[in-house]
Amino acid sequence: MSSPRRALILVDVQQEYFSGPLEIQYPPHVQSLPQIAAALDSAAAAGLPIAVVQHSAGEGAPIFDPIGPAFALHPEIERRRSDSWKTVTKQYGTVFAGTDLLDWLRQHDIDTITLVGYMTNNCILASAAEAETHGLRAEVISDATGAIAISNDAGSVDARSLHTALMALLNSNFAAVAPTTVWISALKGEYTLPMSTLPESAAAGAAR
Repeated sequence: MSSPRRALILVDVQQEYFSGPLEIQYPPHVQSLPQIAAALDSAAAAGLPIAVVQHSAGEGAPIFDPIGPAFALHPEIERRRSDSWKTVTKQYGTVFAGTDLLDWLRQHDIDTITLVGYMTNNCILASAAEAETHGLRAEVISDATGAIAISNDAGSVDARSLHTALMALLNSNFAAVAPTTVWISALKGEYTLPMSTLPESAAAGAAR
C-alpha cells in the first residue's frame, strides 16, 4: 500500500469549548488540548498541509458569534498559527459543507484527512462520516478530541460513554481511530493507520 497523503484538519479548537455549557468534558480539555498541540507540532515538522476550521453561527448568535471572544482559537493554537495554514469558516457540522476545503485538499493531492478538535459528538462525527463520499480516508485522533454530556427528549448520555461509543462507531466503518502517540508513529513511518470493518466489529460485538 502506498503512503497516505495526509492533511491535518484542526476542527473548532475555539474558546467556546473551554467554558460554559459547551465546555468539553471527556476527555477533559486539559488533557485533549496538549494532544492536539502534539499532533499539530508533528504535522508541521513533517510538512503536512494544515487547515484550521472555526465555526460561526452568525453575528448575534448565543454561541459561536464571529465577533464575540468565544469565537477565537485557543491561544495554544493561535500562537502556532502559520501563514501556510488554510483558514476555513464553516456554518454546518461538517467541515465540507459550504466551504472550499475539499478544493484545497484536492489541490494538495490529499487522500487522507486527520481530524482533531471538537466536538466528538458533532463536527468530528459529521466530518469523518462525510469524508468517504469525497473519496477521502478519515483518521480521528481519539485523545485529541472530546465530547460533552447531552440530554433531550430522546434520551441522555454522559460525555465519557458518548465519546467512547462514537470512537468505536467511527472505527467500525468511517475512520481509523487511534491515540496521538500511535498516529505520530504512523506519520513518521508513513504508513496507514489500521481500521476495523463493519463485519469485523459486528462479529466481535456479537461475541461479547
